[in-house]
Amino acid sequence: MPSAYPKNPARFMTRRLLIWYRAFGRDLPWRQTHDPYQIWVSEVMLQQTQVKTVLPFYHKFLLAFPTLHDLAEAPIGSVLKLWEGLGYYARARNLHQAAKEVAARFCGTFPSKMDDVLSLPGIGRSTAGAILTIAFGQRHPILDGNVRRVLCRYFCIQEDPRKATDELWHCSASLLPERNAGDFLQAIMDFGATVCTQTDPQCLLCPVRKGCKGYQNGLQEALPLKGIRNRIPHRDYVAGIIFKGERVLIRRRPMKGLLGGLWEFPGGEARSDPPDAFKKVLSVLFCEKNSDPLQPISCMTIRHAFTHFRMTLHVFLCRVRTPVKNGSGEMRWVLPEELEEYPFPSAYQKIVCAVTEKGNSIEFLNRFLKRSEYVGRRIGL
Repeated sequence: MPSAYPKNPARFMTRRLLIWYRAFGRDLPWRQTHDPYQIWVSEVMLQQTQVKTVLPFYHKFLLAFPTLHDLAEAPIGSVLKLWEGLGYYARARNLHQAAKEVAARFCGTFPSKMDDVLSLPGIGRSTAGAILTIAFGQRHPILDGNVRRVLCRYFCIQEDPRKATDELWHCSASLLPERNAGDFLQAIMDFGATVCTQTDPQCLLCPVRKGCKGYQNGLQEALPLKGIRNRIPHRDYVAGIIFKGERVLIRRRPMKGLLGGLWEFPGGEARSDPPDAFKKVLSVLFCEKNSDPLQPISCMTIRHAFTHFRMTLHVFLCRVRTPVKNGSGEMRWVLPEELEEYPFPSAYQKIVCAVTEKGNSIEFLNRFLKRSEYVGRRIGL
């Protein structure tokens, strides 16, 4: 190791990053406050999501729910609607539930003890540490994706980060200064997002490269080590734009599970040929066989990637006259122009855009009826 390598690399990094942050730190709205509620909202939104994506959602969310009490009193549908497009909707459900628990258990005041914060839904050790350090001036380490990458490079941890969790937490704690710990957490997060990036790290601009073991050993681009990733599976789903008169049928997903509490166009996983799978959906939903002369038409194909699988959504259009069976879940017949009032997952928002493009269900139906006469995509029931 070169002789210029600092005697205390942890202290060197802390001091240099604080200096760097004061000169180059990003001006972000949640850094203009010590309100634990606003900092909490930002930390939850920033989980697995980039700052540039979060910013407009953060502003709209706080405009609608300026206080923790406002969030606790809001219906979950309103919360999910404002979260629409941000993804990872369990974050919104947990945020809402946690606000209700804070209102009930802590008289509406966000707790300042680690055990109390960790007891709230959706808050882990890193998020809790960030809130308590930044909002309350305490000293707790964090370990988000950016910080994990920075630590692996700086301390040259040549092991799968998932297997080096204890070492990484120790390294993170060793960097915390006695004063300005909140500024340091903001600094190391900014540093990982803008300089020590996942690809093409800006080592020539790095204020701490003199103490970075990864850089000194030429391993900065190889670290952190990447574990073996399983192949991402693909699944086919079907969904129906089902009209009854001027109204279209939508269904609310169960609160627990993937995309819980959001609305969708009725359908499900296609375990057979998509047209046959959609016929089964109709047979489950409706009391009688559809006798309407308009048969379902294949009208859209949407591809979407989730964290753990990729989906192809086959969308069908049809019109029915019979009522929905009892026990089919929470269903609503709504006008096309009312669809935008409901929170839909990203993939289904494309269907909403298609249906509301004309703002009239008859025009939408006629458009696809005319198309089907030429392309022969009718599906017999």
